[in-house]
Amino acid sequence: MTLSKNIFILCMLLAATSLSAQVRRATPKDNNATQQGTDITLRAKSFIESSQSMNVGSQWSRTIYRELDLFQGSNASLYFPEEPMEGQTNLFRIIFGLIAENKVKAYEYLDGREIYSDKYELNTKEVLDKFYVIYEEVQPKGRGVVTYKVDESDVPCNEVRSYFIKEKWSFDQTGSKLVSSIEAICPVLHRSGDFGADVTKYPMFWIKYDHIKPYLINHRIMSEGENNVLRYNYDDFFVMRQYKGEIYKTMNLQNKTLMQLYPDADSLKMAREKIENELVNFEASLWIKEEAPAPVAKKGDKKAAKAEEETEQVAAASSDDEEKAMRRTNPRSKEATSSSSSSRTKEPSYSAPVRSVRRTR
Repeated sequence: MTLSKNIFILCMLLAATSLSAQVRRATPKDNNATQQGTDITLRAKSFIESSQSMNVGSQWSRTIYRELDLFQGSNASLYFPEEPMEGQTNLFRIIFGLIAENKVKAYEYLDGREIYSDKYELNTKEVLDKFYVIYEEVQPKGRGVVTYKVDESDVPCNEVRSYFIKEKWSFDQTGSKLVSSIEAICPVLHRSGDFGADVTKYPMFWIKYDHIKPYLINHRIMSEGENNVLRYNYDDFFVMRQYKGEIYKTMNLQNKTLMQLYPDADSLKMAREKIENELVNFEASLWIKEEAPAPVAKKGDKKAAKAEEETEQVAAASSDDEEKAMRRTNPRSKEATSSSSSSRTKEPSYSAPVRSVRRTR
């Protein structure tokens, strides 16, 4: 009876040891292990999640919408090259490829506020059909996800000529500074009519920037200027605010665009400039500038004495110039000045009569 009991306990120990070994083999060896079905590392995912929580609890924030014209010099890096060349590709090809492979989610463009929920999540097939993009369904083996293959020539990169971006400005309490980040981005198609006269803008979808950020880091771009070295990636381009775009909306209670609030062109321009100046002046108002004290002249300091003497001469010359100008403009002031000056130079006269004393015989 004792022998059989010992054999049973030994079998249980061997089974527990083999099970723990299987669990250790199934666990990733380090944080660099990739997730199944994606090419984002766990370290990149944790970095994105930590960056999302940086602005939590901010005491001040403002949401601004901009339109980036890709044919403006500062934004040309997002449009060119139109075709993949030497490992470079434009921004829309990256976004379009991620959506076609179901790696990121796209949300419906609404006239109001953006809603990132399952209700407004767009199906990849619906996006392709809505904008008349030719595609081919790729059936996976087993229980995989259906993907869509689009030929390079069928991707409408040349028609995406602008982007809507949603900026969030917030006050960083740890660094006591104003920081900006991009929350979402929307490609905008520019398509002309049947006769090619009028161009109509078609916002395609909203996509959260944090979802595409890990992929943008891996793509280098050429910045504007004389240096052709690929020093930056797409994420650097947005983080360093190398883009330029006009403000077309700010988050407000009425949920109206600036064009709706300011129909006149001049007032619209003034409103945009006012918002830009408010952002610039906000951070400047956080600090109190202290004026440097005037230098005290030391005994025997010839330079300080000379500087003080020159200052006095300039002040005296300026006062003389002011007096001359006053005389030219007001002749009476000249007489008054001369009389006052003469009165200062002459000795005071007494009104009491002087008694003459004559010698009498």
